[in-house]
Amino acid sequence: MFPMKQPWLCKVLGCYDSCVRCLGAVPYVTLSATLLCYAGVALFCAGAHEALTHTHTLVQTHFARAQQDFEVLADFIKYFQYVIYGLASFFFLYGILLLAEGFYTTSAVKQTFGEFRSTKFSRCLSLTFLIVTYLLAVIWFVIFAFSLIPVYFLFNMGQTCHTVHILSETTTSLNQHAWVCVDPRQFGLLPWKATPGKVCGMTMANICKEPEFYMTFDLYITAFAGAGATLLGLILYIIAATYNYAVLRFLGSKGIRC
Repeated sequence: MFPMKQPWLCKVLGCYDSCVRCLGAVPYVTLSATLLCYAGVALFCAGAHEALTHTHTLVQTHFARAQQDFEVLADFIKYFQYVIYGLASFFFLYGILLLAEGFYTTSAVKQTFGEFRSTKFSRCLSLTFLIVTYLLAVIWFVIFAFSLIPVYFLFNMGQTCHTVHILSETTTSLNQHAWVCVDPRQFGLLPWKATPGKVCGMTMANICKEPEFYMTFDLYITAFAGAGATLLGLILYIIAATYNYAVLRFLGSKGIRC
């Protein structure tokens, strides 16, 4: 009976070893970077798209009643929403390519498949992905920086709302406090000719009571966090790709090639 069990035992151990080797072949850093990129781009695109829609409504309702006063901002919102659709589609495909390239170049995969073969094409492909990802990281750093502007503006607006709330409890009329104002023209969001351009007093108090204002603030924070997560994912991939490319160059210099 025992000799009959031996082949079965060998098969079990062979399956276990195969599973361990397969798990070892996973490029975990590249996989983490890809998931971060997907999650970050999803947060940024969804949050920014909805936040821009609410921004258009807030500006048109309270800060610029004439269409020509916020025509530039309205065009920017419309075209950037189309850019968001393109970003989502591009990063969905590019993330798959990054993950595939990570599986190809990771050292764990080289060990799994036995003897390693390095070619000039593989090194050139890895370098191309590294350069493209580096450029994308620079672009996303700019996006990350610019996404801070509406967060900063709405944070100041929230602080003004807090002041309005305190004054409404201590004074009888907010119109006596003309200094309690918010002016988006100071941030370059509207031209100086926009009417009324800034809101003060009771008008400011009414904006602070609107749930749409706080929803817009939360959406911009979501977009800002998504841009940061995407940038972090790209940096992680650059680290992993740089290491893999260094290994390719080292083995290529040793003459290990097809």
